[in-house]
Amino acid sequence: MSAQQEASRAPSGSASPHVDVLVIGGGPAGSTIAALLAERGRRVLLVEKDRHPRFHIGESLLPLNLPLFERLGVKEEIERIGMVKYGVEFVSPYHGRAVSREFSQAWDKSLPYSYQVRRSEFDHVLLRNAAAKGAEVIEGSRVTEVGFPAAGGAAVKARDENGAEHCWNADFLVDASGRDTFLAGQLGFKQRNRKHDSAAIFGHFTGARRLPGKAEGHISIFWFDHGWFWFIPLADGSTSIGAVCPPAYFKSRKTDLASFFMSTIALCPAIADRLKDATLASPVTATGNYSYSADRMAGRSYILVGDAYAFIDPVFSTGVYLAMTSGFLGAEAVEACLRAPEKSAQVLKRYERRARRGLRAFTWYIYRIRQPAFRDLFMSTRAPLRVDEAVLSLLAGDVFRRADIGWRLALFKFFYYANSLMYLRTFLRERRMRSRSAGLELAG
Repeated sequence: MSAQQEASRAPSGSASPHVDVLVIGGGPAGSTIAALLAERGRRVLLVEKDRHPRFHIGESLLPLNLPLFERLGVKEEIERIGMVKYGVEFVSPYHGRAVSREFSQAWDKSLPYSYQVRRSEFDHVLLRNAAAKGAEVIEGSRVTEVGFPAAGGAAVKARDENGAEHCWNADFLVDASGRDTFLAGQLGFKQRNRKHDSAAIFGHFTGARRLPGKAEGHISIFWFDHGWFWFIPLADGSTSIGAVCPPAYFKSRKTDLASFFMSTIALCPAIADRLKDATLASPVTATGNYSYSADRMAGRSYILVGDAYAFIDPVFSTGVYLAMTSGFLGAEAVEACLRAPEKSAQVLKRYERRARRGLRAFTWYIYRIRQPAFRDLFMSTRAPLRVDEAVLSLLAGDVFRRADIGWRLALFKFFYYANSLMYLRTFLRERRMRSRSAGLELAG
């Protein structure tokens, strides 16, 4: 959509209250960028549709989140609510074993742990921090319309939980609306990700059997024939369990959601065994096909941060890290645009290039998570030339400063493609055998 078309969508209300920056959404991306801009002295208004604390999925954090917590001043609060996560366990029925990796074994050994958190508590900490830094926070108010007047800035309309409408004018708009993808939907540049169709079903259990000792807080990834499961232990004793599968699998459902979830768990004996004495302690929730991206991440007087521009798959727990990182990058970009509007196009182009870099680094691995050749590499005990350390650093979130590990990650990809050729030969050999068998049956 052109700037002229965007301007034509501006809500009326020239006498509306004015702010420097209006942020749509109070998740990790929105709260982060609001806190940073308010800290710089900007008049920031954050409009959140729900009231915190509120439920959200995505409880596993990465080690590279920790410096961001420290910079925001919330590290001690996250420590208080979090379950220490020292590593990750991969469980493969195709290999008949489990393999654990600790972040202390990564290339960068300075961040050997992270946390598992209840997102209701975690997101509330970040939102309160934004308010403490000086951002005005309005909860229970849903943004319904945004426009971009020809004179510049943004005009925003919202409706609160009592049905009353409110309007504001802002010099700059930040869309941190998460999977609502407000701007990408309104302006028509949201695209379904055709490379990676995924849907999820999840719930919380009590009494799940965890790994012993230091590994108790590990996230566990279980492969099975229809996709993969996550197993995330939380500090209050509950465990988040979810299955991620192609949408076609969910279309086979003929029972209620809870029964379907339990029957899906039964298809993966390894996780079923960990849950044999557990009790489902929450409603079961499902999401439809959630892989998407936006054609652009910025435009005249606006940027998109976090899930507002893309979401692919939670297998490597990247969501919160990428959201918060985009908040940091976005705060720099917005501040630069407000200080020197004539340089906005260059600034926003740089923001998009930097934000997409992190997303691209993870997507190559995410796209291949279900491939046999990929599973083989992750289940191997040791890779040459410290390639496994490089991959573990990437899984820790080291995607923006990877000069030392870049060529090793390229070598991992080479190993993957070489391994894939072996699977191709196996596939072709089995197909030839099936063809011969069918020919013999016809001849008989």
